[in-house]
Amino acid sequence: MRPDFPTRLPKHPLNTALLDYLREQGSPPSGPDDWTLGEWQLHTHPDLMYRLKDLGLGVPLSAAYGVPLLAYKGVAAALAMGTSALLLRLPKAPADLEEARWPFPELTRHGWRAVDAWQSDLRSIEGDHRLLLAVEQALLHTRDLMSQAVLPLSTTKSVPTTDEASSEAR
Repeated sequence: MRPDFPTRLPKHPLNTALLDYLREQGSPPSGPDDWTLGEWQLHTHPDLMYRLKDLGLGVPLSAAYGVPLLAYKGVAAALAMGTSALLLRLPKAPADLEEARWPFPELTRHGWRAVDAWQSDLRSIEGDHRLLLAVEQALLHTRDLMSQAVLPLSTTKSVPTTDEASSEAR
């Protein structure tokens, strides 16, 4: 793994569908001239990888099977694919952003929304602003999904210890 990509996406239930999809798409480099991300062939244009990094506003890039991504505490929130697609983990597609040219139905059914990374119909600053907000919303949504996944564990009543049970009985 390159030193500027220190984190591989870990196995986590919220990452399962994405990792399964990316594993099927991933491939090792086919030659010395291939762009790579760690031990995998890069599956996005390098410019798009750096665009995702810029939109992350300080969130370090992670990677899975040659795909750069942004994660919240190890759970993927945004990733770059191909030459122009950003996939964002959101409950619905942002209405103010142009969708990506190519759909990703395998991921859409798991809560991923594909948007165009360049938003060419908008002035540059407006497109960047909307994309920044969408990436931030994806990170926040991922945080919320993680807290919902933990919530049932924190709301279950614990079994009292022997000492607690005897003091309650008194």
